[in-house]
Amino acid sequence: MDAIRRLAQEHTEVTRRYLLQLGAAGAAGLSVSRLWAQQGGDADALLAEAVSRLEYLTREENFRNAGRGKPKPHTLPAAKLREVGLSRETWWLEILPDPQSNAQLERPLSRASGTALDFAGLMKLAETRAVRFMSVMSCTNGREPFGMGLWEGVPMRDVVWLARPTSNVRRVFYYGYHNEDKEQRFQSSLPIGRVLEDPPGEHPVILCYKLNNEWLTPKRGGPVRVIVPEEYGNRSVKWLQRIMLTNSFKANDTYAEWNNDTVSHLKTCARFIHTPEKMKAGELAAITGVAQVGMSGLSKVQHWLHLQGEPLPDDDPYFAKGQWKDAEVLPAPEQWGGGLPDGKLPPVPRQFDATGKPRQWPLRNTIVHWAALLRAPRPGKYELRCRTIDANGIAQPMPRPFPKSGHNVIQTVQIVVQS
Repeated sequence: MDAIRRLAQEHTEVTRRYLLQLGAAGAAGLSVSRLWAQQGGDADALLAEAVSRLEYLTREENFRNAGRGKPKPHTLPAAKLREVGLSRETWWLEILPDPQSNAQLERPLSRASGTALDFAGLMKLAETRAVRFMSVMSCTNGREPFGMGLWEGVPMRDVVWLARPTSNVRRVFYYGYHNEDKEQRFQSSLPIGRVLEDPPGEHPVILCYKLNNEWLTPKRGGPVRVIVPEEYGNRSVKWLQRIMLTNSFKANDTYAEWNNDTVSHLKTCARFIHTPEKMKAGELAAITGVAQVGMSGLSKVQHWLHLQGEPLPDDDPYFAKGQWKDAEVLPAPEQWGGGLPDGKLPPVPRQFDATGKPRQWPLRNTIVHWAALLRAPRPGKYELRCRTIDANGIAQPMPRPFPKSGHNVIQTVQIVVQS
């Protein structure tokens, strides 16, 4: 229920408008407050309140947190944060050659030589190199997104070039503050080519210092963290302090050591936000949800209501033969939320044109909301499922159904239909 409440708080105003307009579809008089309140109970009262202030971008305080460490770095006292370089006034970043390889740098940035990059130096780069883009933050093995953010930072390549790498560099690995305990280090890596050059339509890997136009808090990985827009959150290391250039060809990620696939782009998949626990046969009920738009884009979201006890098709593990119906993918909101003043975006995120409109919708590597109406013909216990069809026409959980490379299992919820 906590995850549902959190997602409800992040849902958009367009969902509210959609549900209020359902009268045109034959659901006369249906309102948001009735839709949620009819379920009863304190939890549903919270959901009713959340729907009245739904947002697309996640407010900083509503992001789900997955910080590691004992203690977790963001819980350190303010004086300790300053001491270890986790405040904007004391932050530093080293860019060094991997001592285990023969990577060549003409001007390594190090604290020992007094050349480490500080926050003022990063802001100097930001004057001409800063970028903004929207991107969802998801865990490889998480069922729901952690949050949807507007991130701002300087491309990692601009910082790497300060160290003047010259040869024998095949990968970059990086890590953040870890309580001066190597056992607590959380590390990720990327091919140097991905850092230096962006695939067509992709955003740069950035050293991020703002979320939703506000400075990153320690809880969100501030003062500076990595954001890799098309990847799961294990790539986007928090509390960044060190970038290492190496000639090794191996992915030496902490997440890989934990038996995860680290070379996995975001998957396209759907989740429910609201479904009724009970409904009456023959009457309409509204459902809403969120879809993560991954590398393969999104063409539609679908739902399927199946009466328990009725046979399912044989040899159909991914329910490809189900009686799926299309949901409505909701348009871009007029107000983006996330704590932005009046819900208005700062100028101009990369996915938007000069007028502030999305160049396309939905945006890859983000989320989109969806809604649909259900009608069950007769009483009974039902299973309700949702799935996506990506821009290549492939249904979730394909084309990459394997675990450890991003969670995209088809979600199933139970609904009781009464007479």
